[in-house]
Amino acid sequence: MMKQVTYQGMTFVPFISREQIDEQVQRLAREIKRDHGGDAPLFLCVLNGAFIFTADLFRACDIPDAEVAFIRFKSYQGTASTGQVQELMGLTEDITGRTVIIVEDIVDSGITINHLRAELERHNPREVKLASLLFKPASLQVGKAPDYVGFEIPPRFILGYGLDLDGQARNLPDIYVLKPDDAATPQ
Repeated sequence: MMKQVTYQGMTFVPFISREQIDEQVQRLAREIKRDHGGDAPLFLCVLNGAFIFTADLFRACDIPDAEVAFIRFKSYQGTASTGQVQELMGLTEDITGRTVIIVEDIVDSGITINHLRAELERHNPREVKLASLLFKPASLQVGKAPDYVGFEIPPRFILGYGLDLDGQARNLPDIYVLKPDDAATPQ
């Protein structure tokens, strides 16, 4: 049973269970395999937050010729987006003519993904798709919704299942949301 957790003096309450996450990962895997099973896609994991989701999704897709690669961007500090995208580790694979599936833990403002899509398009992929476990439609400022979405959620700060608060709580198997009475903290 999920219980509330505390990090940096803030209380987080259960939001999405591991079982619900597993169901969505399986659904997304079926959709991706249906759409790209014959493409030998490159799954491009956006570190650090998406590493758990990427591993689960990559295995669930079970596409024999698929590959996985990793990139790292940073746009959050604490519980808020800085609005600036900082590339910490770039793409090293040749994606010319390939289907690339960006795997992201969460899309909120769209700033990071918009930046990444533009960068990838410079390398002439066949197509670029986006799979995100979580999507905050009310927070989207630029770009478009992900092609594959596990859950649409309200614009609240969450953690667990790879999502963190300054590096903490990534190891939680479930997803938690900031308790409403801690609302003085930015979302």
